[in-house]
Amino acid sequence: MSKRILIVEDEPKIAALLEDYLRDIGGFATQTVDRGDRVLNQIRSHPPDLVLLDLMLPGLDGIEVCKQLRAESTVPIIMVTARVDEIDRLLGLELGADDYICKPFSPREVVARVKAVLRRSESSADSDESGGVEIDEEKFSARYGGNDLGLTPVEFALLKMLSANPGRVFSRDQLMNGMYPDYRVVSDRAVDTHVKNLRRKLQHAAGGKDIIRAVYGLGYRFEG
Repeated sequence: MSKRILIVEDEPKIAALLEDYLRDIGGFATQTVDRGDRVLNQIRSHPPDLVLLDLMLPGLDGIEVCKQLRAESTVPIIMVTARVDEIDRLLGLELGADDYICKPFSPREVVARVKAVLRRSESSADSDESGGVEIDEEKFSARYGGNDLGLTPVEFALLKMLSANPGRVFSRDQLMNGMYPDYRVVSDRAVDTHVKNLRRKLQHAAGGKDIIRAVYGLGYRFEG
């Protein structure tokens, strides 16, 4: 059965273009909604496998729609915005979206991103069933696939934050605040170094699988 994609877009030409590509190239079933205040009812009556959510919508904007969805659903969400500089603000709001796309975009890129987010979502579910990451806060220890990771305190804090939000992109500033509760300021290079060390330990425990991926220009995400 085809995966169902809900397209939330108020520009008819863009919505039709996305529908065509998602159906014809991606092999997905599609639904469309052109107002933000209709999304929740649509999802309750016809649950999709992923939501492609435009930021600027009549009735209710994409930020509020995303907040409403996350209050009652874990459905993967890809936010769409016409401004690349808006992504930093969206990340800072910690909405819980799984990915972000900027207009103008290639419809083929959208199809590829939808497929990638769905794969990550399925992979995260499989990891949960098979054990994946196990974090013991009392013992301050972490394991992956039953293998002890031997993390430093900073790496432990990083893993705890990333693994609790699989698929979500964290900026370096967000990771920095999670690593250091006292909100000290460290360089981006220091953040990258801690992430690199954590990635290496996870790769070793996971038999070479890359668990944390860099998202160019944005930060890092955990893929389970």
